[in-house]
Parts: sequence; C-alpha cells; structure tokens
Amino acid sequence: MKKLLLFFISILLTGNLAMAQEKVVNLRILETSDVHGSFFPYNFVDRRQVKGSMASVAAYVRDLRKKMDKNVILLENGDILQGQPTNYFYNFVHPEKENIAAQVINYIGFDAQSVGNHDIETGHEVYDKWIKELDCPTVGANIVDAKTGQPYVKPYVMIERDGVRIAVLGMITPAIPNWLNESLWSGLRFEEMVSCAKKWVKYIQQHENAHIIAGLFHSGREGGITTPDYVEDASLEVAREVPGFDIIFYGHDHFSHNEIIKNRHTGREVVCIDPSCHAHLLSDVSVSVTFKDGKMTDKKIKGVLADMDAVKADSEYMKHFDGVINEMKEYVSRKIGEFKTPMHSRDCFFGNSAFTDFIHEIQLKLTDADISFNAPLMFDTTIDAGPVYVSDMFKLYKYENKVYVLELTGEEIRKHLELSYDLWVNTMKSKDDHLLLLDNHYKGDQQRYGFKNLTFNFDSALGIDYEVDVTKPDGQKVKILRMSNGEPFDINKTYRVAMNSYRGNGGGELLSKGAGIPLEKIKDRIVYQSKRDQRYYLMQEIERQGVMTPKAHNNWKFVPTEWTEDAIRRDKELIFGK
Repeated sequence: MKKLLLFFISILLTGNLAMAQEKVVNLRILETSDVHGSFFPYNFVDRRQVKGSMASVAAYVRDLRKKMDKNVILLENGDILQGQPTNYFYNFVHPEKENIAAQVINYIGFDAQSVGNHDIETGHEVYDKWIKELDCPTVGANIVDAKTGQPYVKPYVMIERDGVRIAVLGMITPAIPNWLNESLWSGLRFEEMVSCAKKWVKYIQQHENAHIIAGLFHSGREGGITTPDYVEDASLEVAREVPGFDIIFYGHDHFSHNEIIKNRHTGREVVCIDPSCHAHLLSDVSVSVTFKDGKMTDKKIKGVLADMDAVKADSEYMKHFDGVINEMKEYVSRKIGEFKTPMHSRDCFFGNSAFTDFIHEIQLKLTDADISFNAPLMFDTTIDAGPVYVSDMFKLYKYENKVYVLELTGEEIRKHLELSYDLWVNTMKSKDDHLLLLDNHYKGDQQRYGFKNLTFNFDSALGIDYEVDVTKPDGQKVKILRMSNGEPFDINKTYRVAMNSYRGNGGGELLSKGAGIPLEKIKDRIVYQSKRDQRYYLMQEIERQGVMTPKAHNNWKFVPTEWTEDAIRRDKELIFGK
C-alpha cells in the first residue's frame, strides 16, 4: 500500500515538473500607419470634430497595457510628418519647436518608428531633426547612406518581452526618386525590397536568436510603379519570396488589408496587415509563444483591425496636448482674404472647374509659363464664398509640393495629357457607358475613391484650348485646338510648362510613360524651381489681392457632348449622390 502511494506521488510530482517547464507568453503587437497628422479628434482643415486619431490609439493602448502590462509592443509605420496643418506648422512655420509627431510618439510610448515617402518629402532638415527627437529607434534597412553603404537609420530593432525576442525589420518603398527631388534625399539611395529583406532576415537569423520576425514596411500591398530595378508596393511579394517572416505590418496604399500569405519556399503562413490611414483603424496582432525547457515549441499569430472610431479619445492625452490644440485652432482660423464665388473639388473630375483653374492661374502667374498642368488633390471638399481662412489653404492644396517649370515640346504636352485622360476616363462605346474609369474594388481606397487609378494623376491643362473625345481609344483622345491666347499650337515648338514638383520629378509617370521622356532625363528639362511650397504662394496671392473671384476658364471639355453631358450627370450622381 505504501509503495502504491509513493508511485502516485511520484507521478504527480513528475507531472507538475513537466507543467512547470512549459511556459506560454501572450503578446500584442500594434501598428499605426499613414497617420498624416491625425493626432487629435479634430480636423484643422475642416475645423470640426472627428472620430478616431492618435488620441483614440492612446486610449486603446492605455487599456491594453493595464491588462497585459509590458507585453504590448507599439509600432509606427511612417507618413506621419505630413497631412494636417499641425504638421505644416511644426515642420515649416515653427521648426525650432519639438516636432509634434515626435511629441505624440514619445507620449504614447512607441517602440519603433519607420519612415514613409511623405516623411522624406519634408526634406533632410525636418526629418533628420524628427528622428533625433524620437525616444524610440527609427528603422529602415533599405534607406542607405550613399557614402558608407550602410543603412541611414537602424535596419532593424530587437524587442524582448517576457523572454520572447522580436525582430522588427523596417523598409520603405524604393520609388522615392520617381516622386521627389534629389535635394530632399541627398546622400541616400533606396534598395529594392525583396533582396534587401533576404539579406537582413538572414543576418537576423544568424545573429539574433529571434523567436518572431516582423516586417514594418512603408510599402503597399502589391503593384504601383514597377521598373526593372524595383516594385513600389512589394509587401506581399516579400511575404511570398523571403523565408523567415511571421508578420508583415505595412501601409502606404491607404487601403485596409488583413490576410494570410504562404511563403512559397517554406509554406509558412505570414500574417500581413495594413490599417489604412488617418488612425481610423489600428493593426492589432495577437502572438502566443509556447516554450518548453526554455525552447520555443509553438507560436500562434492572429491579426485583427481594431476600429479607432469607436474608441473614445484618451482624456489624459487630450489634457497633455491642450495647448497645442488651442494654438493650432488659432493658427488655422486666421482670415487671409475673401472669395466672391465658391469652389468645389468634385467639379474637377467632370471638366473645367474653378478649383483646379485657380491653382493653374497661380502657377502661371508665379512662373510666367506658357501652359500649366494640375490635378485634383482633394476628392470632395468645398471652399465657400465669403471669408477665406488659413485652414482653407489645406483644402485647396493638400501637399507641400513646390512649383516647377519644365521645357516640353508640343507633342510631349499632348502625350502627357493623353496618358492623364487614359487614366481618368473610360472609352465610351455607347451613350449609356460611364464617362469616368471606375472600379468598385477601390471604393474604400483613400487615394482612388472608386476610380480605377489614382486621382492625383488626373492632370488637366490651362493655357491651351483642347477637347477630350471619350469615344476614341487610349492615346487618341486629346485634340489640342490652339493656345488660349489665340496663337496656333505647334507640336514641334518647345513650351514652358508649370507643374508641381511631384509631377516635375516624374511622379505618376505622366512625363516618362506619357510624354516619353526617360526618367533620368527629366531633371534636364527643369528650368525653374520655387523656393517655397505651393500653398505658401497661394496664400500669398490671396492675401495680396484680398478679394478674389475664382472661375472656370472653360478651355477644355469632354466630347461628344450629346453623350458626355448625360454621362457626367449619371456618374456625378453615382459617386457623390443626389
């Protein structure tokens, strides 16, 4: 009887010992991306309360940390330095102050920060200072110092929680040179993502004993600009082609995604997740790691997109930034002039509009160019007749682009516009077809808004009179009739063409794929670059004139009108409602 009792006791002790040697660690890894200055539940452009923002992220994180203590990891994925007047104020109006983006990241307590293309767009002086002000490391393995050949910031960071070692490898879309003047990224180069990821994952596996490898990529799901050297949006390609990743947090494309991708070399599943933009959503990945005798035996990973619009702003966060909010409200509320007529950005998609033509006018006046190119940067906003405020300048011009003048031949101008309208409008086969080139798949896309292509590449022109025949095939839609001053338009003549710096550096590929100018030759065509950003000159001109009457110039139209007039009415109602 005694022997039997000792036997059962030994079994019990052995079982308890085995249980004691097994350990399960639960973590939560969160990601914000493309915040674009949405730090507070207040839109300083529209001057109204909004849902979501980093104030809701702060509340979500605070609650989660109460439950999980230090087992919460917070990652920020770039494009945080541009978007709201708050950014502009701290980047360019009062750059001597600690950047508001750094203040927010430091207050909430992020563990790592990546870099986005719009962060690079602010220029070295702004983003180098911001990186120094951050309390967390900045990661970007494929942002390379051209002199040393080494990453300009940390390629990756190791984060340890309760014995679990997490490697976070940062990368940025390598398409920067297609959009931005080299002065903004001087001394840097941007490596192709797949080969860069292979190199650094191998290094991490050999040196870091990581249990989890996560990517933090400011690059979209797939597609975008594709060249022989790189792909703009390569996040899923990395998941499929580079063995070793457990999670890929990504962004850049302003579209929410949450999916499992199998690596084609190993068959391992990779959680790939993107929270879209403006802190309306938050990537929330649950990680469960099992150890036995000190060795990892299992890991389970699941991602969800948490709705920040449903989370009340953190009261302590709001109290902390109360002074910033009040200062910004005062800044954007300053009156700078008066408009006699309203301007609606939705009009830009259907023909001449006061909204687009007002910018055209300022570009031509500033540069004394012959022709102006401009595309709508806002989808559906209005600047009402009456007082014009600083806040309205951020409706009128969304980005901190500069103004360029390039020398183009008449034929290059036509071909540039041909590609623009091919991206913009459908080829109508009957009067019942859509005028616009729409795609339901992109209804939730914050850069396409239901169009098949990116709306900020829909260039129109001022300075020439022309027609766009939507019954013609791609490449044959645009017919330039004359210069708007009555002079003939000559396809062989060289003209001075004003445009924003994004377009003038090759952005949207209208100059390269459209006009046929090799990307590396575009810089040779630039004959003027403004010192300040476009918004600065718009504001300056409004303040100078005091009272203005924006109007459409009616120098171009969609034809044949017996088809397009009804199609415009139908598509306008479909997109914007009755």
